[in-house]
Amino acid sequence: MAVTKKAVKKQRLHVRKGDTVMVITGNYVGKTGKVLSAIPKKDRVVVEKVNMIKRHTKPSKALPQGGIIEREAPIHVSNVMLYCTECKSVTRRSIKIVGDEKVRVCKKCGHNLPGGK
Repeated sequence: MAVTKKAVKKQRLHVRKGDTVMVITGNYVGKTGKVLSAIPKKDRVVVEKVNMIKRHTKPSKALPQGGIIEREAPIHVSNVMLYCTECKSVTRRSIKIVGDEKVRVCKKCGHNLPGGK
């Protein structure tokens, strides 16, 4: 029998780690925060101070006391949109070529989007 490899499709998200985003649907609608991490395989992002959960942890060497820890949980990437700090609104991104590099730009006001790599 021949072993076949599945074609791995490289998934892309419209936001990156470090971007400022606003939640557009769900329980946290209207909240803005920074993307702490992106999980492209699951189409999810972890946003600062959004979707907080309580995690009951056992005592360990790192946390000898144990207890209840509050942390962010991932939310689906379709529930967030890029937030432009210049025009103070949610926006889509456009790519502009400056010199020999690509720069992400706000569709509404044309300013460079901060964050990213």
